[in-house]
Amino acid sequence: MENMLNDEIMALVDDILADYEQNRKIDTDKTYSQPDKAMITNILSNLQRIIFHGYYRSQHYRIYTAQNNLSMLLEDVLFNLSKQIMLVLENVAASDEEDSQALEEKAYDICIAFLSKIPQLRASLEMDAQAAYDGDPAAAGIDEIIFSYPGFYAIFVYRIAHELQLLKVPLIPRMMTEIAHSATGIDIHPGAAIGSHFFMDHGTGIVIGETTIIGDHVKVYQGVTIGALSTKGGQKLKNKKRHPTIEDNVTIYSNASILGGETVIGRNAVIGGNTFITKSVPADTSVSIASPELIYRYGDHKEKEKLGEMNQDEQGDWVI
Repeated sequence: MENMLNDEIMALVDDILADYEQNRKIDTDKTYSQPDKAMITNILSNLQRIIFHGYYRSQHYRIYTAQNNLSMLLEDVLFNLSKQIMLVLENVAASDEEDSQALEEKAYDICIAFLSKIPQLRASLEMDAQAAYDGDPAAAGIDEIIFSYPGFYAIFVYRIAHELQLLKVPLIPRMMTEIAHSATGIDIHPGAAIGSHFFMDHGTGIVIGETTIIGDHVKVYQGVTIGALSTKGGQKLKNKKRHPTIEDNVTIYSNASILGGETVIGRNAVIGGNTFITKSVPADTSVSIASPELIYRYGDHKEKEKLGEMNQDEQGDWVI
């Protein structure tokens, strides 16, 4: 039996090795020049410790010196992120005849430019955390949001990835947002432009496409898709505005789909749950689907009840 198993395994090895020789597009010989997902995850973890130093400080030391700790973390991120950036630049520049030293210097400069944005990132994330606290009566405090809200983790990773995207770093920004996607179920493309005080309540299942533009003080619930109307054009649609623009102070309720590059949701609009929107919505407008009916049967007796539609309460908030 053991000999038979060995023969079968070796036959499979021969078949697969023969297939490797077909030079398929999914094959590569660049094993040692690909970015390391585990290292990218570690970099995100260290950036979390830098940005939220009071929350993620090491608990192994009784004497804590912020300066020493920060210098070590920054050195670690600078070294490892520069190395990962250099790897992806090498792949892109393979035909550009840039030498290794030039690429190393370019990766280092990009990394320094990114790290210089940390105070700005901290300010943005503070506003996002405050928006989550202000918008969720279930939140006990900012610490709960930073430690436990998947939407906040996803926006933290997005804001880092977006800065690297603006610096024209290939591949790594998308790897970062996909790490957050795997952890939270929230898919934000690093190319999207998202304003301040952004809050994703619950978060699971949210999709935000590459060319989406989102203004300030926008609140989005679980299951929302801000996507393209059609992707049949494939690569021909690259660099074209395919995703909607969401203006300031918009609320989008669960499982709504807003699609299309020409679709604009005006400021202060409210988009109801389960709606499917492919054309622009004016400012100060609420959109909801027609209320379905619930049917109750009690023996021979039947009652119908319409589910409540969205209405404004005395404070001007939208309620269902």
